[in-house]
Amino acid sequence: MMHSDPPFDTRAHYMALMARKRLYGGIVLAIFVALMVSGFILTNDRNAGGFWDGLPQIFDFPAAVLADTIPKLDRLPGHFLRYFPSLMETVNIAAVSTLIGAGLAMLLSLLSTRGLARWPRLIPLFRRIMDIMRAIPEIVVALVLIFVLGGGPVPAMIAIAFHTAGALGKLFSEVNENADLKPVEGLQSVGGTWFQRMWLGVVPQVSPNYFSYALLRFEINIRASAILGFVGAGGIGYDLRNAMAWGQGRFDEAAAIFILLFLTIVVFDQLSSHVRNAMIAKKGGH
Repeated sequence: MMHSDPPFDTRAHYMALMARKRLYGGIVLAIFVALMVSGFILTNDRNAGGFWDGLPQIFDFPAAVLADTIPKLDRLPGHFLRYFPSLMETVNIAAVSTLIGAGLAMLLSLLSTRGLARWPRLIPLFRRIMDIMRAIPEIVVALVLIFVLGGGPVPAMIAIAFHTAGALGKLFSEVNENADLKPVEGLQSVGGTWFQRMWLGVVPQVSPNYFSYALLRFEINIRASAILGFVGAGGIGYDLRNAMAWGQGRFDEAAAIFILLFLTIVVFDQLSSHVRNAMIAKKGGH
């Protein structure tokens, strides 16, 4: 007499899988919380002042800036004119670094995409290069270049372009994976070089996404170039550091620089959003 296997209980199996998933999720969350708490305790102990002791003073600096600026509101237009050239230098640093970084990112992304790469065996190498470029913060690269080249906008431009190439390269490579390979195969069948296949068969398909990502990165690079000014890389960040270093009595200049930076980021954010929406509408219309 043959014995049949017991019926498979789908619901019990599903519930067991869900319980195991919740268990693993709980363990990961507990590890994450433990790491966050231990990291906070460690940094708080090594900090010059305790976090909880300094928390009530968090609004002291904004209050000092307002107290110094409100009686001098009539000077703000003059400060705007004075620091506008530095603001344009910051925007130029961001624009040039975005163009250079986007160009390098486009090349690296094509060389690291399966089905498009010029040397398929070197795909892991180009991906690791982008990982390294993306992992190193701009300020670290800028500090090294300032030590070698001296202060000014050139170290900031190179540092931001270096990081931009790694960040955009990752995004561009994901876009490339969705490209239609038929134009590439057609160009290859008539003897097109690798550069011709990429430029004529792939770039026209992905250029709207490239441009959209580059605009987003441009907004980020404006903020990055302003921050790098604090370490001597030029631009309006350098003027902001000097205005803040003087302390009480010069905070009205710091307020003017804050306002200029805020308005600039808002303007470019709205402009890039408008361009992206127009491109999406045009693409949807076709």
